[in-house]
Amino acid sequence: MTLLQVLVLGLVQGIAEFLPVSATAHLRIVPALFGWHFYNGSTQNPGSTFTAVVRVGSMAALVCYFWRELLHVCVAWARGLYDRSVRDSLEYQMGWYLLLATIPVIVLRIVFSGRLDSGAGNLWLLAGSLIVVGLALWAAEIIGGRHRIEEQIDRTDAAVVGLAQVISLVPGASRVGTMLTAGLFRGLERPAAIRFAFLLSIPAVVAHAVYEVVRMGGSHEHSPGSGLIGFAVVVAFVSALLAIHALVQWLTRHSAMVFVYYRLALGALVLALLGAGVLEATS
Repeated sequence: MTLLQVLVLGLVQGIAEFLPVSATAHLRIVPALFGWHFYNGSTQNPGSTFTAVVRVGSMAALVCYFWRELLHVCVAWARGLYDRSVRDSLEYQMGWYLLLATIPVIVLRIVFSGRLDSGAGNLWLLAGSLIVVGLALWAAEIIGGRHRIEEQIDRTDAAVVGLAQVISLVPGASRVGTMLTAGLFRGLERPAAIRFAFLLSIPAVVAHAVYEVVRMGGSHEHSPGSGLIGFAVVVAFVSALLAIHALVQWLTRHSAMVFVYYRLALGALVLALLGAGVLEATS
């Protein structure tokens, strides 16, 4: 794996992880489109070890971006365990919402880790997921009322958006894409929907990153070396910070339709290339 490839994949991980376009899909599609082969030409997949460690960079960016909100939620939740006066606050309730939305996705991720990892390498599945979630996001933009603000978020919203996070385990679906779609269907304004999606996903993102690093700790799978991986982590961290800020600002003023068009176009392109025999579904 060359320095250029590591740079590109670090950027892809950081940017695509927190846009509604799927980092998993892009980490598989980008090498396929460029014809890159890693580890002495044995595969076009950068590998689970590389992906797991680089994901730590984007995870750290998410925590850093929302550290104030996280601190308020943690303090309010801990205080609310013994002080009834704070239990009506959104911060206290958000603490329970985070738990409600996190436990199912962690359990299912561990139980189905083998199948999910194998699916992440299949371009047919990734292309199909890009298109299906793109259409769902399109429907949410049309149907969603967008009349509810962040202070009106309730436990039903947490349950629905948490379920969407479970659906995001399907390779190519995108955690941000499915959770934003669910929030819009629930009638949340776009800024409230995306901020809620990011906050609700933090425990699962952190747990997933830690789980993958621990799981790959004893693996003898190919990796590009600690120096290149470290560089990719830094690139992913910086690009993820920029992507999170850019998406929050974009959805304050614009719709999510640009991501719908992108998902549909990329999914259709991959399907066409697979059908023409230009790309191989697995490698």
